[in-house]
Amino acid sequence: MRLEILPVPGIGDVTEGDDLAAMIATAAPWLRDGDVLVVTSKIVSKAEGRLVDVPADGPDRLAARDEVLAAETARVVAARGATRIVQTHHGFVMASAGIDASNVDKTRLVLLPRDPDASARALRAALRDQYHLDVAVIISDTMGRPWRNGLTDVALGVAGMPAIRDHRGEIDPYGNELQLTQMAVVDELAAAGELIKGKCDQVPVAVVRGYLGVAGADDGEGARVLVREAALDLFSLGTAEAKAAGLREAALLADGPGPSPADPAAVDRAIAAVAGVVAPGTVFTQVTDAEVRAGMVAGVPGWPVHASGLVLGAPPAPVDQGDLVRFGADLQRLRTALAAEGISSAVFPPPVGSTASAALAL
Repeated sequence: MRLEILPVPGIGDVTEGDDLAAMIATAAPWLRDGDVLVVTSKIVSKAEGRLVDVPADGPDRLAARDEVLAAETARVVAARGATRIVQTHHGFVMASAGIDASNVDKTRLVLLPRDPDASARALRAALRDQYHLDVAVIISDTMGRPWRNGLTDVALGVAGMPAIRDHRGEIDPYGNELQLTQMAVVDELAAAGELIKGKCDQVPVAVVRGYLGVAGADDGEGARVLVREAALDLFSLGTAEAKAAGLREAALLADGPGPSPADPAAVDRAIAAVAGVVAPGTVFTQVTDAEVRAGMVAGVPGWPVHASGLVLGAPPAPVDQGDLVRFGADLQRLRTALAAEGISSAVFPPPVGSTASAALAL
């Protein structure tokens, strides 16, 4: 395979309603069957009207951008200062949901295409129907990568070729059967196109020529196959967010003292060990047999309760996410201190009529 990467200059500024197929075909009359068009998502978004008006500067602009980001976000993956890594409604994990303020008027922001695969299919169909060209189309955008500095272009949408080249089952030159190798070829082609498009050169389209298997192909499944399923994602949250999620879950666990009553003196020592590091105002005491029999507290004998009457493991109500994380952190510290005293807890179902998030208060 011999590849060429060719720029398509002269497309000019794109506005809502523009015919991208006509603009590309006019700027590149030398296109031929089997070419792969790598099209920057921004001009697709502009043609489709995926822009929002915002103030040119100042705090109002920041507030407006935050509102737009919230609307484009399916979930927050990680946040550090002003940086937000989020999952978009498409399934992409990107900084700021791919919202872009470059190469556009200062009073506007560009959003990602609503359905990049559909955009790629529509552009491919227009080039085929209007100009009798059988090409593949990749809609690309810039992304960062976990564990690596720098940015690269990747495919958001594709039509006319498979997004992944699957080598599983093939035999390498040493006789080994490939078990896992699946190459994201559309990402590789998107990155190759970026080498000549650049960010400031006003060349939003590149052509990769010589990639085999494009002419005559159907639209394919699109780039959505590149989005990893949540169940297979080992790194679905940032470090701080994963820790917070774990502490929230810890706060929802219902704990008991195990099959035999704990030594009250050992429980007191565990409480004393963490008293200076738990959240201010957090105090744990022990539930006595008499208090349980008298109905003074809902709990089990020989096990700590919060000063408000909360049994260890039952979070405060109403549940505030921040309070829940802090409560979970306190519980984790106390569990660790109890374990150091040789006291192991056993999970048991919450009392009848209660819920995991309900307060077992006096």
